[in-house]
Amino acid sequence: MDTVRLGVVGIGWWGGVLTESARESGLAEVVACFARSVDTREAFAKEHGCRAASSLEDILDDPEIDGLLVATPHSTHLEMVERAAAAGKHVFVEKPLTLTVAEAKRSIAATEAAGVILQVGHNRRRQPANRLLKELIGSGELGTVLQLEGNQSGPGGHKPALPGWRRTAEECPAGGMTGLGVHIVDTFNYFVGPAKRVTAFSKRIHGFLPLDEATTVILEYESGPLGYIGTSYFVPAVNVLSVYGSDGNAWNEEDGTRLFTQERKDPARIEREVDTVNTIVDELAEFARCIRDGTTPETGAAQGLEVAAVLEAIDRSVASGCAVELADLR
Repeated sequence: MDTVRLGVVGIGWWGGVLTESARESGLAEVVACFARSVDTREAFAKEHGCRAASSLEDILDDPEIDGLLVATPHSTHLEMVERAAAAGKHVFVEKPLTLTVAEAKRSIAATEAAGVILQVGHNRRRQPANRLLKELIGSGELGTVLQLEGNQSGPGGHKPALPGWRRTAEECPAGGMTGLGVHIVDTFNYFVGPAKRVTAFSKRIHGFLPLDEATTVILEYESGPLGYIGTSYFVPAVNVLSVYGSDGNAWNEEDGTRLFTQERKDPARIEREVDTVNTIVDELAEFARCIRDGTTPETGAAQGLEVAAVLEAIDRSVASGCAVELADLR
C-alpha cells in the first residue's frame, strides 16, 4: 500500500507525538506542518523531517496531501474540520471532537458532504487490557454488568510548561475531563454502549489555576449499568478502570499494563497476562488504511458525537446541579 501523506496543524508536544507515530506505523508520513509562528513551524519541520507550510491553505491546497492531523485547542476543531473537508482532505482530530453536540454535528455534516474520513483520537480503548475487558463483558464471564468505575488523573496542571490554552476553563471545562477523563467516557461507551443520563460535580478547591481541580461524574447507561468517572489535573498520576458484574469483577491498573479478575465464587484476585501496544501508532495506522480502503474508523463520527454529548451534559449538570438526559442533547 502506498504511504499516506499527511499535514499536521497544532505542532506542540502532542503534534510531535502524532507525527512520529504516523511514521512508526509504516503506512503514513507527515510531509508538512503549520503553526502561526514561523520559528515554531520551522523548528518542528527540522526536527521531524517535513516542510514548514506558510499557511494552512498551503497544506489544504496541496494535491499530494491526503489528510490533516488536527492537534489544536478544542474550540478550534470545528473550524479545522470544516476547512479540511471543504478542501477534500481526510481528517484525524485529537479528542474530543468538539465540546458541544451542535459543533460535533456540524463537523460530521461537513465530512459526510465532502465524502472524507473523520477519525477522532480516542486511543485508550485500543489498549489490550481494555480489549480483554470488552471480551469478558461480551462472553458473559462477568455476568450482568452492574457498575463501571474509572479514574484518570495526573499532575499536568502543576507543570510550568503547560500550554496557555490548557489553563482556561473555556477550553478545558470540568477541569481534567477533556484531557484525561474523556478517555474513560469513550472506553465506557465501548464497553456498554451510550449513556442515558449524567450528573456531575466539578469545582475549584485550592486555586492553582482558573480550572476545576476535582471532577466527579455519575452516569446511567441505556443498557442498564451505572458508572462513575473521576478526574483531576492536579494530583499524582492515577489510571484505573473497573467493571463490576454479578459473577465477577475485572479491572486494569497502571495505564492498562496490569489486569486483574475476581470471581464471585472465589474472590481471590487473579492477575492475567496482558500485552501492551502503542495505541497512537495503532490508531494512525487505521487512519491510513481507512483513507486507502474507504472504510470507517473505529472511533469515527458516531463515537465522537457520543463523547461530545457526555461532555456537554457534564457542563450543563455542573451549572444546574441537575441530572441531564442525553436524549435532550442528541
